[in-house]
Amino acid sequence: MLGFSVYLAEELTDNQYQYLASMQNHGFTGVFTSLHIPEDDPKLVMTRFQRLVQWCKTLNLELTCDLSLQGLGRLHLSYDDLLSATVFKNIGLRIDDGFSLRQIAQLSQQTKVMLNASTITVDELVQLRQFQADFSNLEAWHNYYPRPETGLSAIWLSEKNEWLQQQGLRTMAFVAGDAGKRGPIYTGLPTLECDRQRHPLIAIVDLLKKWHTDNVYIGDPELSVLGQQQISAYFEQRALVLPITTTHHFLYRQDWHSRPDIAAQVVRLIEGRVQLGTRVIHSNNTVERCLGTITQDNERYGRYMGELQICRTNLTADQRVNVIGHVAAHSQTLLALVRPKQTIRFIKENIHEEEQ
Repeated sequence: MLGFSVYLAEELTDNQYQYLASMQNHGFTGVFTSLHIPEDDPKLVMTRFQRLVQWCKTLNLELTCDLSLQGLGRLHLSYDDLLSATVFKNIGLRIDDGFSLRQIAQLSQQTKVMLNASTITVDELVQLRQFQADFSNLEAWHNYYPRPETGLSAIWLSEKNEWLQQQGLRTMAFVAGDAGKRGPIYTGLPTLECDRQRHPLIAIVDLLKKWHTDNVYIGDPELSVLGQQQISAYFEQRALVLPITTTHHFLYRQDWHSRPDIAAQVVRLIEGRVQLGTRVIHSNNTVERCLGTITQDNERYGRYMGELQICRTNLTADQRVNVIGHVAAHSQTLLALVRPKQTIRFIKENIHEEEQ
């Protein structure tokens, strides 16, 4: 599952609803929010929470809220309200401080409960079983870490997640957003420190494929339109969407595909020479090729004329190779995701900014 975060410190506007709808349209199915924010006005928080609950029902999004017993008290609610209040029906509960294991087990018998993945122990899991917790309703969620340098180690997280999965628990971690960051520090809300400045798609793929993570949520309150499209295209179409700058508009007219054999220094596109026909590519703009440069071999390269490549690293100028475009700097790291016969889709770099 992929999810995203919505916070209740500010009014939920029509624009916010459109953001939820857009994320849902791009394949995100979960929403995370928090009722454990001491600085927020309790009445406003509950009003906004109820609105968010209704929005998620309308959009068929699975809502999970972070809460503690102390936080419930500030909202003039109690543990019993979690069991009986209509607003909490069919909502996942990410349990924070104050709840006993017996209470957690009781909650799991009627709704999903997300344990703290970083702190849960063997003894606590044994006790939860003794209290007849419904383990089909239990998951293990990691925190996000607002302060730079405090995010988790990827190796530690991977080992912890592997153990949690062996206990029958699905795992979740956060990645930072690529647009609006959440205050008061505004440096991203990832679980792993190495993901704080990374492209969200790269971070998501690594968590899912390398670090034994079942679900990933965007921790920050905003993911850009481009980020949404890139993540959706990758998981739903196996396509990499790469914003580029170029005057060679033929690059936008179709999807391209990498060769089945992966080169070390460049991404080689199958269709380049195949579609050349009788055209002759003359030598032009044969300058230095930096990371993300799109090139086309010219007539000086003989039978390779027409070959299209994307540079995975910095390369020197070659009189046989024309530079015809560049992948936007913020998306160059996505080249690490290229696999055999990978679909690659070029789009104009600023198209989404123009739409907003």
